[in-house]
Amino acid sequence: RRFLREARVTANLCASNTVHLYDFGIDEQNGTYYYVMELLQGTNVGDFVRRFGPMVAERVTMMLCQACHSLAEAHDAGLVHRDIKPDNLFISKLGIERDVLKVLDFGIVKETAVEDGRSGNKDGEGPAGTPGYMAPEVIYDSEDVDGRTDLYSLGCVAYFMLTAKKVFDAEPLKVMQQHLN
Repeated sequence: RRFLREARVTANLCASNTVHLYDFGIDEQNGTYYYVMELLQGTNVGDFVRRFGPMVAERVTMMLCQACHSLAEAHDAGLVHRDIKPDNLFISKLGIERDVLKVLDFGIVKETAVEDGRSGNKDGEGPAGTPGYMAPEVIYDSEDVDGRTDLYSLGCVAYFMLTAKKVFDAEPLKVMQQHLN
């Protein structure tokens, strides 16, 4: 169910900085889930920073703007990504353009409620995301999860891109407590 939801959501997004999904389904012969997405050449932000170290501020700013373009479309469509982290931001090359950032992995996307623009975090799953990049309202399991959640996570990614360090670096429960406080 989660796979099909992720595929449907991603297929409906068309921002140039969101990975493009062309087809998805379940193989009738063996029941394997599949999707066909654009071929990206490059690496994710996490691997890039671990390999080459911190990035210069101008480059980080350019890439964050691209991530914001993708997230703006998702937020306008009433979707909250909830797992923005370095490994879900991909630095690619498209034709002669370099440093084209693509947002990946809408696997735990949350649809916001139409009446107030908030999604809630009450889906029976508890907090969703990666502890080092989770917004406090996600950790707190609040119903106030909205686009600001992704912006908080993107701020944590920016810190990582600029310093090659996480905002908080400890075991997951401690990191979540540090984000809360």
